[in-house]
Amino acid sequence: MNSTEAALKERIKELTCLYEVSSIIANTDFELIQDTLRAIVFSIKKGFQYPQKTDVQINCESLSIGTRPFSKDELIITSDIHIFNAKKGELIVRLDVSETEHINFLKEEQSLLDTIALKIGNLFERIEIQQNEASLKRQMEHADRLSILGEITAGIAHELNTPLANILGFSELLKEDLRDDKKAVSDLDKILQNAMFSREVVKKLMFFACEMPQEKQRINAVPNIENAIKLLDATFKKAQVNRQLKIKEEELWLRADPIQLTQILFNLLINAIYFSPKEGVVTIEAYSTKKYIIISISDEGRGFKQEDLNKVFQPFFTTKPQGDGSGLGLSVVHGIVASHKGSIVAKNNPDAGAVFIVKLPNDQ
Repeated sequence: MNSTEAALKERIKELTCLYEVSSIIANTDFELIQDTLRAIVFSIKKGFQYPQKTDVQINCESLSIGTRPFSKDELIITSDIHIFNAKKGELIVRLDVSETEHINFLKEEQSLLDTIALKIGNLFERIEIQQNEASLKRQMEHADRLSILGEITAGIAHELNTPLANILGFSELLKEDLRDDKKAVSDLDKILQNAMFSREVVKKLMFFACEMPQEKQRINAVPNIENAIKLLDATFKKAQVNRQLKIKEEELWLRADPIQLTQILFNLLINAIYFSPKEGVVTIEAYSTKKYIIISISDEGRGFKQEDLNKVFQPFFTTKPQGDGSGLGLSVVHGIVASHKGSIVAKNNPDAGAVFIVKLPNDQ
C-alpha cells in the first residue's frame, strides 16, 4: 500500500470515528453517562493508526473512564475538556511504543482528539443544563405546593377560630356556674387547656399562611441573633450542646418584624439543639451580600433523608417521634420568611447534620 492510500485510509478511519462519536453523543441517555463515555473511548481507540497499541482515557468532573490504565509518563497526546469555558477534564490517548519505538502519533490524530474533546464538553454542558432545568422545575413545583397549602391552611384556621372561641367562652361560663362541682370544674379545665392548645395550633397555621399582622421596622439583626442565643442558653446547657457564632459584621440591617425574626431564630435553634448529639456543635452564621442578609443554622445530627427534604416546611410533617413535635415549627418559619419576601432552604451538611439557610432582603 503506497503512502497516499495509507493516508486516505487513516482519514476514512478518523472520519468514521468522528461519525461514531457524534452518533453516540446524539443518542446519549443522561442517566447512563458512564456507558456513553465507555463507548466513546473504544470508538477513539479504533480511529487511531495503531488501535492495538492505543489506549484512551476520559477524565471529566468526577468521572474517569478508560480502555485500560496507563501512565502519563508514556507517549501520550491530550486535549482539554471545557465545560462553559472552564477546564473540567481532559481526554488522553497513549501509544504503546515498548515494542516498536519508531511509531508515533499522526498530527491529524491530535486534531481528531481536539474535536472529540469539544463534543464531550458540549455533552456535559447539555447534562448540566438539563439538571438545572429539572432542579428549577422541582423548586417551582415545591413552591406551588406550599402556596396551595398556605391557602388551604388559612381557610382552615379562619374556620376553626370561631368554634374555638365559642368553646373557650362557654367553658368559662360553665366553670363559673359549676364552681362548687369539683369534678365538673376539673373536666372543664381539661376542655379549656385543650381548646387553648388548639388555638395555639391555629395561630401557627396562620403564621404559615402569612395571615398574622406584622410590625416591620428597620432593625440590626446582630443583636437579635445574639439575644436569641442568650435566651436559649439554659436549653443548650440542658441538652449538653455547644454553640458557635460566626458574625464578622457588627451591623446587618434589614426591614423585619423583630418578634417574628426572633421566632425564626428560636424555631431553627431549638430544632438544631433537639437533633444535636451530646457535645455536638450548633453553628450560627450571619453575613450580608449586596441584596440579602444570610442567616444559616447548622447542627451535627443525623440530617434529613433525601425524600424528606421536599417536605420539611409542610404543616404537620415532622421527623420527631410522636408527641415530641406538632410539625408546625418549620412551616411557621417558612411562612414568616415568605411574608418578609425572603427564602429558606434545608440541606444536609457534607459531613453530618442539617443546615437551614435563611435569606432576607437587606435594608442598607
